[in-house]
Amino acid sequence: MDGTLVDSEKLWDVALYETAEALGGKLSEETRMTLVGSNMDDTAACLLEVAGREVTPEAIVEAGALIRRRTAGLFDDALPWRPGAREVLAAVRAAGLRSALVTSTERDLTELALNTIGREFFDVSVCGDEVEGFNKPHPRPYLKAAELLGVAPGRCVAIEDSPPGTASAVAAGCTVLVIPNDVDVEPGERRVFRDTLVGVDARALTALLG
Repeated sequence: MDGTLVDSEKLWDVALYETAEALGGKLSEETRMTLVGSNMDDTAACLLEVAGREVTPEAIVEAGALIRRRTAGLFDDALPWRPGAREVLAAVRAAGLRSALVTSTERDLTELALNTIGREFFDVSVCGDEVEGFNKPHPRPYLKAAELLGVAPGRCVAIEDSPPGTASAVAAGCTVLVIPNDVDVEPGERRVFRDTLVGVDARALTALLG
């Protein structure tokens, strides 16, 4: 979702930089880039380290709450689409293909984002707090999505923009269409790269499966 369908990573920038400052630290751009695609607990732990605070379960919960509050306010407004993303979702739905939203973002924030993206485009959704702690880059998010869709992972095409998301989808057995955004993704097996989603339709996605 973030950075693939909507350009919400820029909003996460605001929330993370402000939270780091609230904790008494300063988040560098280099460290921020390592957090693209990360889950909330890992992100909160990183901000605590940046601020020189002890990383305890309680502190992670408190830092996570700060991030969530700031991000919720930002997500409550319309989110900017990534080029071609809305058209791809519409094409997939028009072709009658089943689809899932698989995101490291937690359910509450995802529901806010779906006000812009549109729930009608997805048969199911899997969020970062719904995978028993096994978030991206673990394969569990994509395995769960394929299970809910009733489709073998090997017959699924994932669209991703980040290294953790791509690794998750590949490990699950999916073919991945990678549209890099803020960070580079290394080439590898079952990875096809494009600059944008502009011009991608259901036929192009199906062709990736061979």
